[in-house]
Amino acid sequence: MTPKLKEKLKELPKEPGVYFHKNRDGEVIYVGKAAILRNRVRQYFQSPERKDAKTRALVAEIDDTDWMVVDTEMDALFLESEMIKRYMPKWNILLRDDKSVSYVRIDMKSEVPCVTLTRNPEDDGAEYFGPYYGKTAITRALRILRKIFPYYDRPYTGRKTLNTDLGLTPGIEIGKMSARDYKRNLRRLISYLKGNRKRLVRDIEKQMYDAAAKGEYEKAAEYRNQFFGLKGLGTKIVFSDKEFLDISSDRALGDLQELLNLQKPPVRVEGYDISHQSGTNVVGSMVCFINGAADRTKYRRFKLRKQQNNDTESMNEVLTRRLHHLDDWGRPDLIVLDGSIGQLSAVREVCAAAGVSVIGRDKSGDHSRNARVRIVIPEGSEDYRMIELAPDSHIAKLIARIDDESHRFAIQYHTLLKRRDALK
Repeated sequence: MTPKLKEKLKELPKEPGVYFHKNRDGEVIYVGKAAILRNRVRQYFQSPERKDAKTRALVAEIDDTDWMVVDTEMDALFLESEMIKRYMPKWNILLRDDKSVSYVRIDMKSEVPCVTLTRNPEDDGAEYFGPYYGKTAITRALRILRKIFPYYDRPYTGRKTLNTDLGLTPGIEIGKMSARDYKRNLRRLISYLKGNRKRLVRDIEKQMYDAAAKGEYEKAAEYRNQFFGLKGLGTKIVFSDKEFLDISSDRALGDLQELLNLQKPPVRVEGYDISHQSGTNVVGSMVCFINGAADRTKYRRFKLRKQQNNDTESMNEVLTRRLHHLDDWGRPDLIVLDGSIGQLSAVREVCAAAGVSVIGRDKSGDHSRNARVRIVIPEGSEDYRMIELAPDSHIAKLIARIDDESHRFAIQYHTLLKRRDALK
């Protein structure tokens, strides 16, 4: 351990958060989460004889460590997942046991849905949340949330079980709740999984008072239990309020502000892509990153009104439609397009009119995960500046993550429409 790192470890806080181990070149080689950052990070440099060979090899490469403080353990769990997707650290891959990577699966198309954990998400129409690294933490979180939003953890059979008596199922099997009301409660659970904790608490509180005012006391009692259940989670493992992550710790946002000469770090960054097959089933995607982390509650998808094999015109339609919703969808601080000068030229005027900064990622036909990160920045009234970013830079990792996510989301919607057409 270098003297510099030794001194830095003294600054570690006692709050939960995510830590980033780096090598001598400044490359992020491992991302981890911690309930108490000071305890967890210091463990790496204690009792090396008790560690396995891979962990000792990781520690030997660590030259520096950074961290981000969050509110809860579950915030750390969410942020760890997002940062691993962004940086793809080699030691997370080398040390990871695939059995520990979990997704929460909920199929709302089922008449009586169940909530389960899986290691292998499928393209089956169900909603998946994750991946989360560490099955134990997710299991504990779901166990807590199940007391607030009872659900079935296996396909519904109509038979009473011990969980029915414990109040962990909605009780459809004993007439306690209808399937319709159960789905309503599941939508609240989904909202929570998507990070809408604050808004959900406010909505439930309003519904509680409204039901009481109408004399619907049983419904008001149900809302009351959910309201105080959510308020009482406190420091227990809970799902993330992504909007409260500390952006001052995210180097990529500060670097973007400096590179693009923005007035402030881009809190809300949106990514866009177009997907089609020879001009059919043309769709556009919008993904949203708040404070450097994906916020899937704000994603949008567009079915193009004009079906054509012209990505630049399609991008113009998508951005024009999106920027008509600044008041209700929110205002982006930065837009990242999957495309180069052609796509930027098509949207430059409409973005300027809305006062929104926009850049493009020029992949020059290389859509592989290892494609170089070359961005195109509008300058003046008609000029463009092209910059190739160092592949291990914070900005490159963030831009690649946003672009990959917009590409994935666009293909997902295009594939859905193509399958619908095949069934007609």
